[in-house]
Amino acid sequence: MNLEHLKALVAVVDEGTFEAAADFLRITPSAVSQRIKALEASVGQVLVRRRLPCTATDAGALLLRMARQVQVLEAETAAALGSGASSRAHLPVAVNADSLATWFVPVLQQAAGWDDSALDLHVEDQGYSSQLLREGEVTGAVTSDPVPVSGCRVELLGSMRYIPVAAPALHRRFSTSRGIDWAAMPVLRFNTKDNLQQQLLAAKGVGEQPPTHTVPSSQGFLTAVTAGLGWGMIPELQLTDELESGALVRLEKADHQDVALYWQAWTLDSERLNRVTAAVRSAAADRLRAGGAPEASGPSRAGYRRRK
Repeated sequence: MNLEHLKALVAVVDEGTFEAAADFLRITPSAVSQRIKALEASVGQVLVRRRLPCTATDAGALLLRMARQVQVLEAETAAALGSGASSRAHLPVAVNADSLATWFVPVLQQAAGWDDSALDLHVEDQGYSSQLLREGEVTGAVTSDPVPVSGCRVELLGSMRYIPVAAPALHRRFSTSRGIDWAAMPVLRFNTKDNLQQQLLAAKGVGEQPPTHTVPSSQGFLTAVTAGLGWGMIPELQLTDELESGALVRLEKADHQDVALYWQAWTLDSERLNRVTAAVRSAAADRLRAGGAPEASGPSRAGYRRRK
């Protein structure tokens, strides 16, 4: 199997179009097309869906993962031989936004000192990130999926705790003699994948959907809750002194959600990938709660998927 053809496959999927892949590889779009066609002819299957953006088929995903592994090993071999010491291996990694904004930061600090590697972060919900491994898009992923993807190893990192909070004024506005009026109090969600708040509402017996605002940013989500736009489930790690200063109040103090996080990565004997794994493991050990089984007080954990 021609390595140049595999490089063309990676470029087309990463860049999204044949033209952008040609710019990246510094060849013509016709040459990219010829390489992809030659690769498809060699395996007898269509590997790339020709649309905007271009994506890998199921067969293409298998070759894409192999192509990325070859690139990592090629860079490490060149460096070992002294012929590629300045080359950087690109290591695509999937991580959810809440983790990226909190406990994952030390991984970035360590990666800043790696002269031979470049992280390519894919921000994706932890309930979906393992799919990126299956599709060959990433080398490793922070995920809530404990079942290893084929060709990957998995290890428990720990748990993130989420607690329901709101601005004091919003809390007072929707408090009654019987408690919080959950059906009327506005609520926030990160995106359509975020159903954590809805699960708490269901546990409270709220059938109808309260006024709902969407804020697709971890920091923006906290800012919106603090501003009183609505209540939401916030990672405990993301809170600094908001509760102590009174900027936020905790709703139903007994309620919380613990989300177990895992690290899945290729079972590839790669020094650079092992370095990423060690950095993730160390950061998680310092910040995440110990334990594997998700703990919940309030809504059920069934079908849970946290926002990005």
